[in-house]
Amino acid sequence: MKRMLCGVMSLTMFLLGCASAMAETTSSGHKLLYQGHGSLRIVTSEGKVIYIDPYAGEGYDLPADLILVSHGHSDHTAVQLIEKKNDGCQIIYYKDALVNGEYKTFDLGYATVEAVQAGNNRNHNIKECVGWLITLSDGVSIYATGDTSKTDQMAELADRDIHYAFFVCDGRYNMDMDEAIACAKLVNARHSIPYHMLPGALFDQNRAELFDVPNRLIIPAGEEIVLE
Repeated sequence: MKRMLCGVMSLTMFLLGCASAMAETTSSGHKLLYQGHGSLRIVTSEGKVIYIDPYAGEGYDLPADLILVSHGHSDHTAVQLIEKKNDGCQIIYYKDALVNGEYKTFDLGYATVEAVQAGNNRNHNIKECVGWLITLSDGVSIYATGDTSKTDQMAELADRDIHYAFFVCDGRYNMDMDEAIACAKLVNARHSIPYHMLPGALFDQNRAELFDVPNRLIIPAGEEIVLE
């Protein structure tokens, strides 16, 4: 009888351990690290690593599967920071994503990457800049405006039910805070996040708090969140 009880207890503990491990695996989800300024890193639930506009902060140690570069300015193009790249790593530059006026879509299996309109009359030629709309394998979507002011396409993005949207708001090279707020309300993502807040700054809490939208999410530089 003791042997039988021990056997039942051992089996129960084993099953509980398996269930716990499975729960931990399935609940880990995708993760997004805001590195600062306009730089983001996404690690998908499959373990794929995506860098967007590498330049600022830390967190370039994970081998890349995908690197996205929205335009040619030096504070968005520091691909050399990513020393390790997995086999088959793709680097998609703005000039690959916007060809003869056509915005391209890239189906990578673990994610679909769509180039979208970006640019302004200040310092960013709309023919040489893109934003990124990334839809992960389970439907979670991330919109990174890139350096821009309001675009015609933003009104269309409201129909996409975007989960996380990052809006530039530095007011010097791109749209100011009021315009960024208006754009965020137009796109109406589930979470609207300010980034690229001040030239040369990783992050500015005071400025982030001026981004006054109902669905605001403030992510300090260096903080990682789970995407749900």
